[in-house]
Amino acid sequence: MAEKVVVIGGVALGPKAACRCLRLKPDCDLTLVDENNFISYGGCGLPYYVSGEIQALDALRSTNYQVVRDPDFFARMKGFTVKNNTRALSIDRAAKRVHVKNLATGAEDDLPYDSLVLATGASPRIPPIPGHDLANIFTLTKLEDADRIRKLCEQGSIQEAVIVGGGFIGLESAVALADMWGISVTVLEMDRHLMGSVLPETLGRMAATDLARHNVTVYTSEKTVAFQGDKGTVTHVVTDKRTLRAQLVIIAAGFIPNTQIAKDAGLATIGNGAVIVDEHLRTSDPSIYAGGDCASIKNIITGKQGYLPLGSMSNRQGRVIGTNLAGGDATFPGFVGTWAVKLFDLSIAATGLTIDRARAEGFDAISVTVEQLDRAHFYPEKDMMALEIVVEKKTRRVLGLQGASVNAAGIKARIDAVSTALQYAKPTIDDISNLEVAYAPPFAAAMDIVNVAGNVADNVIEGRFTAIDGLAFAKLWEERETNHVFFIDARPGRAGVPIQEKHPEWHAIPLEDIENRLGELPRDRDIAIVCNTGLRSFETLLILKKHGITNVKNAMGGMQALRQMGVTGAIED
Repeated sequence: MAEKVVVIGGVALGPKAACRCLRLKPDCDLTLVDENNFISYGGCGLPYYVSGEIQALDALRSTNYQVVRDPDFFARMKGFTVKNNTRALSIDRAAKRVHVKNLATGAEDDLPYDSLVLATGASPRIPPIPGHDLANIFTLTKLEDADRIRKLCEQGSIQEAVIVGGGFIGLESAVALADMWGISVTVLEMDRHLMGSVLPETLGRMAATDLARHNVTVYTSEKTVAFQGDKGTVTHVVTDKRTLRAQLVIIAAGFIPNTQIAKDAGLATIGNGAVIVDEHLRTSDPSIYAGGDCASIKNIITGKQGYLPLGSMSNRQGRVIGTNLAGGDATFPGFVGTWAVKLFDLSIAATGLTIDRARAEGFDAISVTVEQLDRAHFYPEKDMMALEIVVEKKTRRVLGLQGASVNAAGIKARIDAVSTALQYAKPTIDDISNLEVAYAPPFAAAMDIVNVAGNVADNVIEGRFTAIDGLAFAKLWEERETNHVFFIDARPGRAGVPIQEKHPEWHAIPLEDIENRLGELPRDRDIAIVCNTGLRSFETLLILKKHGITNVKNAMGGMQALRQMGVTGAIED
């Protein structure tokens, strides 16, 4: 008798696991159930359908050869049965049966299994905000949501929109609405900066500045307290600081694993409800597998159970599960947390831990920021790139890397290189300093920015200089009347003179002149040096150190980082 396999969930992991299983073991009797009408679609593409970059909704459901992945497709082409509009109600582990209900007819049935796969995904977290059930409030997690939002935009009925949540979906939605449709968009984020769980504040500020430059208003450290409406449709969003008009609201406040059926069956879960699996993606019941957004897996860096709902990880895990369903021995070692997001001009990518997360996990860590051209300085086409590397002090182990650039492919390439190292080793800053990357002037500098990040981290850990990020430098400037810091602008020529003319506390002393002007420098005050990217200020610092002046702080990333964070106004105005 053919082995019976039941898969619950049909968006990403479920179909991938089913197809892989039947490729390796064609005689399996496999049934996939999903409570929704549409299955097997690219959920991460929904904002790009709203923006118009993806023209047809069915493109998100289609194969590479433009065939729509509906139940008939999987029956004809892949050899398994799909029961959509069918909800799995309970699991009888002793009898190895799943009790299901057809939502269209109300009919109930039991599906026997030898192996079961939980691919139930996650649901958008909807905070208990009064009025959240008003019309035109969406979560943008299903095809139906994307279609309704786009039709409202096409009708011209949306002038103002509010996004509740400054994570991936929230920011991609903001860009989609503002860029394509010219809608006035406001993003509300409770944290002190955007993408706070996965980005340092420096890069979060850069993201906010990119949005602001394209007329998207960002309010951080602000809580949404109510939605107001007229005739059942949203009209206003009320926060703890203001009231905003809105004909459209998208709630992007995170996800909750869909695991009630797993918990009712007695499977082991972590605090947020995600199902615990081993490296073979088996649950606490060896006959049941789980993966994707409903599962918890090991964070390779911390060694602890973690949760990261990403479509790319769901697909990779689906292949592992499918292999094991067919009798294989595939494993999924865990995750380091690698992602990318496209805003307007800026693309942001990251892997591993941020400095805040590293310290929260108990690491004695530091982070350094570097700004550098993404290609050879003499190559005509080049852009600035920012990287922040996180390092454990004692072991010099690299814990994470985050970056931003208008060069989307370039920043992704750097992050992917370090992500690979984090997954398969415990790289140190020495490994990153010597990381071999492809070089030619159209692609990179001879000393790539990734190598430079490792070098700067080495200098900081070894105590060769005191580094501060752009936000700390801006704070020193803001408090200059009380801290009496002496500010040096080491940029070449007259670059710093216009600021000096406005602010006498600012001293334009180019690197080339510093040794001839040592007499102008105080010996009894702290000195803060800034240049364009941080390199000239570091060279200046070394000269001062040679002459016994050591009470010096170097602004990492220089004026480039300050501008990208939108904090130069108080200095340059």
